[in-house]
Amino acid sequence: MTQLTPDLFRFLEDLKANNDRSWFKNNQARFESDVREPLLAFITAFEEPLAAISPSMLAVAKKSGGSMFRIYRDTRFSKDKSPYKTWAAIQFRHEAGRDAHAPCYYLHLAPGDVFVGAGIWHPDGPALDAIRRLIDESPEKWLTARETVLQAGWELEGDALKRIPRGYDAEHPLADDLRRKDFIAVRRLSEEDVLQSGFLERYTDLCREPVDLMVFLTSALGLPF
Repeated sequence: MTQLTPDLFRFLEDLKANNDRSWFKNNQARFESDVREPLLAFITAFEEPLAAISPSMLAVAKKSGGSMFRIYRDTRFSKDKSPYKTWAAIQFRHEAGRDAHAPCYYLHLAPGDVFVGAGIWHPDGPALDAIRRLIDESPEKWLTARETVLQAGWELEGDALKRIPRGYDAEHPLADDLRRKDFIAVRRLSEEDVLQSGFLERYTDLCREPVDLMVFLTSALGLPF
């Protein structure tokens, strides 16, 4: 069954109000039935549609180490010591990627904050340099990729430098894009959108919209799409 239900958002709302290990332990069964199992089923059901979009992107339905993000927070370097994330998320990562900073498709689920993502978040230095270099060398390809997602109702989000990177003219016509540190397109949805019976098909259609962007980014990194 791939249908997501309101129980997923109810669990996350309750977790936000009770973010401690004792509560989570007492509600572990709810997490399994309302969050983890439906999302793993969604990942499994998306394997075939994703392969039709790109055979290089992976849908891995595993409890740990797969496409679903862990619910546990890494609190080692954070003042916020709450142990659990109050959102659920799926990342369909490129087969060459080893972590969350790879080219990917993304689905974020939180009460009042639902969105689809596509692109690369926080690429490392060499990857970032390669993307900027391709923007500079092939501006037409970049503009096509950028305008395709913007015209489809997506937004380009993420961090950016205050100044253009070293080696590029401050008056470069694509200066704003060269300053980007993230190359992520985001399409915001509602909770009602993801609870619709045909959401898997809609998500598939949404993932087709930024294909030009994904091709541009993966080609900059010398990867197939």
